[in-house]
Amino acid sequence: MAEMLNQNFEAVILDMDGVITQTARLHAKAWKKMFDDFLQSRDGADFKPLNLDKDYNTFIDGIPRFDGVRSFLKSRNISLPEGGPDEDGQEPSVYSLGMRKNEIFLGLLKKEGVHVYEDTIQTVKKWKKEGLKIAVISSSKNAEYILDSAGVQNLFDVRVDGVISEKEGLSGKPAPDIFLEAAALLGAAPEKTIVVEDAIAGIKAGKSGGFGLVVGVARKGEASEMEDAKADIVVKQLTEIYSSNK
Repeated sequence: MAEMLNQNFEAVILDMDGVITQTARLHAKAWKKMFDDFLQSRDGADFKPLNLDKDYNTFIDGIPRFDGVRSFLKSRNISLPEGGPDEDGQEPSVYSLGMRKNEIFLGLLKKEGVHVYEDTIQTVKKWKKEGLKIAVISSSKNAEYILDSAGVQNLFDVRVDGVISEKEGLSGKPAPDIFLEAAALLGAAPEKTIVVEDAIAGIKAGKSGGFGLVVGVARKGEASEMEDAKADIVVKQLTEIYSSNK
């Protein structure tokens, strides 16, 4: 681990939800509420609820919102129209389900607030002192609001979020587009850049993008899955990556 970190890295790109902010849990809670309500209204008492360990981690976590809707529906062999802002909302669609999930998430965010992972903030500050350039990425269109609410927006030189991804036509994870865009904006070569992720889709994106080091943060105990996805380092807290240098 120490040998890897002693390489001449120029930049770090961190995912936001679950790495920097403690919002991944709220996202999961919102997805479950939205889909369970939809499935129950569709299938009645026989509905099969969304399983956070299996369904959420496999089909939803780490990817753009509407891609997550499509992915989970496909896993259940459910076909819905795409819909859009002009629909009447009477019939469910990919768009209406995605917007409902966001509505639930924002409600939870307002109620519970935004908290950060101190291990990440401590490590980011260490990297900044060492002269590394720092970017935050997120598939969320709420990223700017969340970072501002947490008071950590100023720690990052670059932010690439769901708003920018849509504007630039970037493909969602596991495609590496969002990481490559962040590296380009930082002026850093991928092979000289560290990627920090808590989602399997993000780890796969970092590996396929040719980044120099992909770190998996297994806060929920998913270390083996991250290792299977070829993460170079897997830790429970980000400060652990320096533990072998003590």
